[in-house]
Amino acid sequence: MLFKSTAVVAAMTFLSRILGLVRDITLAFFFGADGSTDAFFVAFKIPNFMRRLFAEGAFSQAFVPVFSEYREKRSFDELKDLINHVAGSLGGFLLLLSITGSLAAPLLVYLFAPGFTDEDRFNITADMLAITFPYIFFIALTAFAGGILNSFNKFAVPAFTPVLLNLCLIAAAFWGADYFAQPIMALAWGVALAGFLQLLFQLPFLSRLKLLPIPRLKLAHAGVKKIQKLMLPAIIGSSVAQINLLLDTIIASFLVAGSVSWLYYSDRLVEFPLGVFGIALATVILPSLSRQHANSSPEQFNQTLDWALKLVTLIALPAALGLFLLASPLLATLFGYGEFSLHDTQMSALSLMAYAAGLPAFIYIKVLAPGFYARQDTKTPMRIGIRAMIANMFLNLLFVVPLVMLEFEGPHLGLALATSCSAYINAFLLYSGLKQQGIYQHLNGWGRLLLQTLLASILMAAFLIYSTPPIDIWLNWPLMERIPYLLGFVSIAALFYILGLAVSGFRLKPFLS
Repeated sequence: MLFKSTAVVAAMTFLSRILGLVRDITLAFFFGADGSTDAFFVAFKIPNFMRRLFAEGAFSQAFVPVFSEYREKRSFDELKDLINHVAGSLGGFLLLLSITGSLAAPLLVYLFAPGFTDEDRFNITADMLAITFPYIFFIALTAFAGGILNSFNKFAVPAFTPVLLNLCLIAAAFWGADYFAQPIMALAWGVALAGFLQLLFQLPFLSRLKLLPIPRLKLAHAGVKKIQKLMLPAIIGSSVAQINLLLDTIIASFLVAGSVSWLYYSDRLVEFPLGVFGIALATVILPSLSRQHANSSPEQFNQTLDWALKLVTLIALPAALGLFLLASPLLATLFGYGEFSLHDTQMSALSLMAYAAGLPAFIYIKVLAPGFYARQDTKTPMRIGIRAMIANMFLNLLFVVPLVMLEFEGPHLGLALATSCSAYINAFLLYSGLKQQGIYQHLNGWGRLLLQTLLASILMAAFLIYSTPPIDIWLNWPLMERIPYLLGFVSIAALFYILGLAVSGFRLKPFLS
């Protein structure tokens, strides 16, 4: 059941990520990587960052365990009452936040992109942020609806919903630019429209479950108070990676123009496997772990967590190696056209390799954190998150300052490397916490799995190292040659990995639970 549900979410997320790549290819072609694209990415990153804090992050991690507890132990009327009051309190807060954020857009640009000192770039960023900020209102309510659907094992609809954002931005790039003196403004309106459409899309599915919210405001509601109590520490604990990326944006705004965009494009490629697999797996196991905790089933809880961690181990290492070894070909094939220059490709490849090195840690965090959240413990991940965030700040200075002093061409590399290092710190501390509290204990098969994964990854890496042509040869190929070559190398590398697993005696059946 868990494997099937993960596959469904992964398939829908894969479709969304493919369209996300098409979106980013479109943006790179039409707008390149310059001051105006830096402005849009900041204007989009701020509400997107808050979405991951309040929607995918803190709210989901706090809401789903409480919702699961109500579903297991309370009546349907009490469950519906919880939904109504959460909708009222969450919607009211988000409305005030959206209005405040739009009005305070210039102040937020000062705060989150202090390096945007030239007037034109600052003004266009503030103008776009005033339009994109209400996205948080719609998308957080969309996450609320998605949390309900996921708790009823309706995973496909919430996983498909992000497709609408990508379609809106692609349409805005192609057709909306003709209606604005500054074409980049079309993208801001595309974001705003996408938020509304994503919420609208999920409402009929809630109606079928007879759980369409009727917002009511009662802050004294016991369930609402419990969710609020869990949310505050979860904001930090579940979103450390996003906070680190935002800190990267702040520092990058002081570096050479294009640095924000180079980090964005490389992060987007890392988000592909992270979203398709890591977030999909976390989405599926959180409701399951929450139900198991509510029903006092520690053995099943441990089995679910162990299964998820083994699945991560099986996927994360080859995905990280593939991104690292194919960084330049991937960027050249997907973005290396139009206004996106060879220099942009080379600079983005530096940060992509650094992010790829941290991919296993990023995915492990997505699986380890629900081990705490499902037990309604948000304080432990918060404390761990703070330590990891402090480490990231220190590492940013440790890596970036020497690169700037040495006049290294791509000092943004240090930002990506610091983020990856802090992710490993975060993952290790989460794992240690679960072990020390007796929440998680290894089950049989780990030693064999690690050896099998390592041998298969070495075989795959050897193929890529000895067969991938240099980037200058790759860039000489036209688009219609780059795409099949890239697909070919990725497919053959995957076959080498699967062959390595098969030769080492790996069996998939234990994972098909």
